[in-house]
Amino acid sequence: MSTGQFPQFDFDAESISRRFQGRMKWIVAIALVAILFVIASFARSIYTDFLWYGELGFRGIYIKVLTTRIALFAVGFIVTAILLAISLLTINRNTSGPGGLPIPEDLAKIAGRLLTIIAIAATLIIGIVMGSFFASKWELFLRFTNAANFGVTDPLYGKDLSFYIFELPTYSFIQGWLLAVGIIVGIASAVLAFANFTLRGVSFTLTSTIRNQLIIIGSIIVLIVSIGFWIDRLELVHSDGGVVYGATYSDVYAKKIALLVLSILGVIVAAAMIIGAFLKNIKISIAPLGLWVILIFALGSAWPSIVQQFSVNPQEFVKEQKYIEDNIEYTRIGFGLNSIDEAFYETEGSVTSDLINANLKSVENIRLWDYRPLTNVYKQIQLIRPYYDFKDADVDRYMINGEYRQVLLAAREVAPEKLAEESQTWVNRKLFYTHGIGIAMSPATEFTSEGRPIFFAKDIPANGQIPISSPETGATPDVMVNNPRIYYGENTLDYVIVNTNTEELDYQTGEGELIKASYDGDGGVSVGTWFRKLVYAWEMRDINILISSELNNQSRIQYKREIQERVAEIAPFLTLDKDPYIVAGEGQLFWMQDAYTTSNKLPYSDPELDDQKHSDYNYIRNSVKVVIDAYTGDIDFYLWDEHDPVALTYKKIFPKLFSDANEMPESIRSHVRYPQGLFSIQASKYIKYHMDDPQHFYGNEDLWAIPQEKFGQGDVLQEVEPYYVIMKLPGNEKEEFVQLIPYTPTNRPNMVGWLAARSDGDQYGNLVAYNFPKDRQVDGPEQVEARIDNDQDISAWFTLRCAEGSTCIRGNLLVIPIGDSILYAEPIYIQAEGVSFPELKKVILATAEKVVMGDSLDDALYMLTGDSFQITNQNLSESPPSTEKKDSNNISIGNATSQDVNKSIQRLRQELDALEDLIQKLNKEQKGD
Repeated sequence: MSTGQFPQFDFDAESISRRFQGRMKWIVAIALVAILFVIASFARSIYTDFLWYGELGFRGIYIKVLTTRIALFAVGFIVTAILLAISLLTINRNTSGPGGLPIPEDLAKIAGRLLTIIAIAATLIIGIVMGSFFASKWELFLRFTNAANFGVTDPLYGKDLSFYIFELPTYSFIQGWLLAVGIIVGIASAVLAFANFTLRGVSFTLTSTIRNQLIIIGSIIVLIVSIGFWIDRLELVHSDGGVVYGATYSDVYAKKIALLVLSILGVIVAAAMIIGAFLKNIKISIAPLGLWVILIFALGSAWPSIVQQFSVNPQEFVKEQKYIEDNIEYTRIGFGLNSIDEAFYETEGSVTSDLINANLKSVENIRLWDYRPLTNVYKQIQLIRPYYDFKDADVDRYMINGEYRQVLLAAREVAPEKLAEESQTWVNRKLFYTHGIGIAMSPATEFTSEGRPIFFAKDIPANGQIPISSPETGATPDVMVNNPRIYYGENTLDYVIVNTNTEELDYQTGEGELIKASYDGDGGVSVGTWFRKLVYAWEMRDINILISSELNNQSRIQYKREIQERVAEIAPFLTLDKDPYIVAGEGQLFWMQDAYTTSNKLPYSDPELDDQKHSDYNYIRNSVKVVIDAYTGDIDFYLWDEHDPVALTYKKIFPKLFSDANEMPESIRSHVRYPQGLFSIQASKYIKYHMDDPQHFYGNEDLWAIPQEKFGQGDVLQEVEPYYVIMKLPGNEKEEFVQLIPYTPTNRPNMVGWLAARSDGDQYGNLVAYNFPKDRQVDGPEQVEARIDNDQDISAWFTLRCAEGSTCIRGNLLVIPIGDSILYAEPIYIQAEGVSFPELKKVILATAEKVVMGDSLDDALYMLTGDSFQITNQNLSESPPSTEKKDSNNISIGNATSQDVNKSIQRLRQELDALEDLIQKLNKEQKGD
């Protein structure tokens, strides 16, 4: 065989054709089956969602989203498929023809047909992928067509902020999507041309027709990139490469101009490429493109860097002052810091008896029970049965016996996963153990002499009702929960089926009798028909739904029961606070879920990382309160901030989704609280953005910090978390439910102020920052923790009681403003090793002058002030001295004052406690011997 010649092949073209056709039938059949399966699966998903949304009354929302997605998919698919088909058809026509291989004509037709099928399949698949990606941005397009104005313009282009939040992201997405389509079309066309040449046995040659087609595709890509430069020019308000977030000096005076020039030149380059293709002059097409690419690097990167290095850096503050001011202003807008009221807090007074009496409601609501130890206590003494669980305890406030009380409460949810392995049957998990029941509620301050909480609500009463009131008074319950059953909650992760032939476990009496019941609510989707059983067996991947004889015509399947999943399914555009909480009202239980509207497109606003979505945002509002019925799963979305343009945009998109805030029942509305998640974000931003002077901001001259506290066991430090208190704000006459966070200067432990968020009534959402005098030393949490550790009596108690066999847990150190003074409070728990059962044993109180530790809040207050207040109701083993004893102790004994006597009594108590522990240990050792 000579070089350059192809071998002669002896093909049975007819046989190959028959085999090909036979295999094609199987391929087509398999493909049809796969397509039918995909279509059926898609139809099943739509059908079940249609039923689920319909049962909740949100079918209109689902239909709107679905139709929007279908329309966008159709647009994306058609545009992609048409552009790809035109290009491939043209390239195929220009690269097909006689080949260099001696292949029989029939076989050549088979190869060509196969290549055509592959090209058609690739077009359809790419069209489906790009159409799906286009449809996934349904929210972007709906916001674009329903945008509400902010009424505030940006400082660079003078456009309303809504342009950057709703419009510009849409333009940017379309530009990026078209660019991706153009690149795919170019690559696919080149691949098809190469494949055609290869099948023909001809070396690949860039013919003029192929070259012109690729140049035209390239010119379209250049044009799309040019549009991208224009969009990037508008996106400079989101620049993050300067001294602050947002457009800075080099962005405005270098990059802004460069992007404008590159955008205009790109249009010229695209036109030159097309002209060169028609003139069949490759130089006219390529030369401008090469020059443009060089300018992209020169103008887009090098020039702004030069301006920054030689013009800005030598006099940075002078050049950047205006942009620092813009960053401060718009960050404060983005995070709602611009509405914070500032006040001066003297911190001059001492904590006296008169001050305590004037603020008695604040003191008797000091939260001694931390939610983490208390949750463990609830799990030890209030689960009642092993198939229940408490996720966590939440802080709220209730009227108890006519008094405004801070409480902690937790929902007793069903946890069938905790059953013994042999009891983990399908009937038990799905039909029998279907719901939790009731709550545990205890005051934030009081505890028994054994260190356990007292309860406003506990256990599972025989009648299935939960009364909420103080058990000591025997008064009529302030709240009666007639239906405490919890079918929807934080731990309801799996589906259940109710109203089956298997009666559900309602609760178990103290005598061990199982009380059974059937569900009489409307939660869930009916699965009474054979077809729905089939559909949901497929949906849940559980054949038991189809074959079980326990289901009947009244059976209902409840799924997506976890409340955050449930809310996110209906309103995925809302960001949910991580801590929903249970509320007792209207005779039953509800979940309150705070929801935020967020955006990362606000000009000049410094972004914050979103831990849940792993993305950033620079605009956030708590505009929506969501209430979920724990029994039926019904959901109500209440529009809480009617001034939020993002929320108003969603209201225009889904007009039937939101209810007005005043439509919320009062018994539930009274438990609305300012969310801790939002307050933490605002408090973190306020560390730096309380400074409104650009010079101070630039130099970090008044930078604050969140103080550290000791928490838990050992010397572990953590940042102080925001905490709720009932207190009188300075200048107010009435106690209210407030959230606080203290501040210290960066790298210094003393306090400089505190931030408060109000939750009650018309004051809801108002933030107040209280600044301390700059010429006065106010101890911060770390300094108070050090004073506690340095106190000889307290240190000795820790040494003796926190020995082997038991551990001490330090609770949150609360900084509580009272009048014009500061009171610090820290609870101490003791927990036996190996058992998560902490007991609240001591209360530490501190002021600027002294630190004391008592057996109760009453005891500590007596040691602090010398007066007895009797503010708690529990029966302690050691009560504070009576008034008569106090009077007799107020005289001087030699050189000793009453405070010295009280201190000696306290030391004696601690020594007796230590001696008792020592005796117990000796007895254990003797028994061991």
